[in-house]
Amino acid sequence: MITCDSFQAADGVEIAWRETGQGRPLLLIHGFMSEADTNWIKYGHAAALAKAGYRVIMPDLRAHGISGKPHDPKYYPRDILADDQFALLGHLDITDYDLGGYSLGGRTVSRMLASGAVPSRAVISGMGLEGLTQTGNRGTYFRHVFDNLGQHEKGSSAWMAEAFLKTTGGDPAALRHILDSFVDTNAAEIASWTLPVAVVCGEQDDDNGSAADLAALLQHGKLFTVPGNHMSAVTKPELGQAFVAALTGDRW
Repeated sequence: MITCDSFQAADGVEIAWRETGQGRPLLLIHGFMSEADTNWIKYGHAAALAKAGYRVIMPDLRAHGISGKPHDPKYYPRDILADDQFALLGHLDITDYDLGGYSLGGRTVSRMLASGAVPSRAVISGMGLEGLTQTGNRGTYFRHVFDNLGQHEKGSSAWMAEAFLKTTGGDPAALRHILDSFVDTNAAEIASWTLPVAVVCGEQDDDNGSAADLAALLQHGKLFTVPGNHMSAVTKPELGQAFVAALTGDRW
């Protein structure tokens, strides 16, 4: 069973989340222009994690899904996505948990770890080292997507990004502000994390740099490779299986 609820962040923006399963809390954060249903529920990943013994908590990031989508830039300060997740954990009175995210969700995991989050284990998925240390690169790419809607060459990466935006019903004006909230996480910060961090990435996914380099930099990093590229890996059951293995297998 999937339940849905929401709360107000400190600035009044409504943040929605979905839940399934019972057991150890797992905060699971979706990617850019997506939402919890598309990233985690539609292709069975949340069900697999619930079956493995997790209470799977899946927020819709602000400007995404059924959460608030304000157009005023004041609602998108630096690191606001990480701040919202800390607020959700506080709202739910959760202090002992695991943490995972895909793409922008993985970057949000990194910002939470850099800001003092203390999960037992973490998964950074759909993300390479450069996607954490040089966030401006992807920001520039998506600004190009948003600034040229309806004009991208059919079959191009930007055209496919626009197509995905349409399938999720995304709000380009709100999503563009998210790009201004990105904060780099430097290599020294990443190398300082002492918890086990799994890096789960599609074998053909280099959209956010090298997943192998990220895993190698981490003190306790482990690379899990799954089929697909940045878009298709989410649709494969192997993604959810890799999350289960990373979160429930032996610690490394």
